[in-house]
Amino acid sequence: MNRSTAREIAVRLAFEISARECTAEEVLENFFDREHYDSLMEEDSLFSEYPDGDQKDYIETVIRGVGAHNAELDGYVAKYSKGWSFGRISRTALAVMKVSMFETMYMPEIPNGASINEAVEIAKKYDVPETVAFVNGILGSFVREELEGL
Repeated sequence: MNRSTAREIAVRLAFEISARECTAEEVLENFFDREHYDSLMEEDSLFSEYPDGDQKDYIETVIRGVGAHNAELDGYVAKYSKGWSFGRISRTALAVMKVSMFETMYMPEIPNGASINEAVEIAKKYDVPETVAFVNGILGSFVREELEGL
């Protein structure tokens, strides 16, 4: 499994936190259980390969981080969502942005540009072009205004 696939899985799990209104620990509780993961493989090609140790650690770090910083990340999305009400943002786009924002703020080993590019590519799989452009704009503004020069 490559990092892009692990990132997309993290986005799916971040979406689940929001959709189920649960904690990161609840989402992760049985996720990596081999029997559970194998059942996901049957349903969706995204899960065709079980994550190795590094990718599993990455997914867990991101999901725990998104869960721990959920309100902060929502605040940044709301701050940079000029012209969009927070409630209008799809849960998928929100999950994509939260994963990328968490990476850029708390995982310095991941270049900001790589995180944003990957987020846009994931958004293209799940949302309409208008939303993809919105995600790109929000993440670009966020990085320029919050992180550059730190």
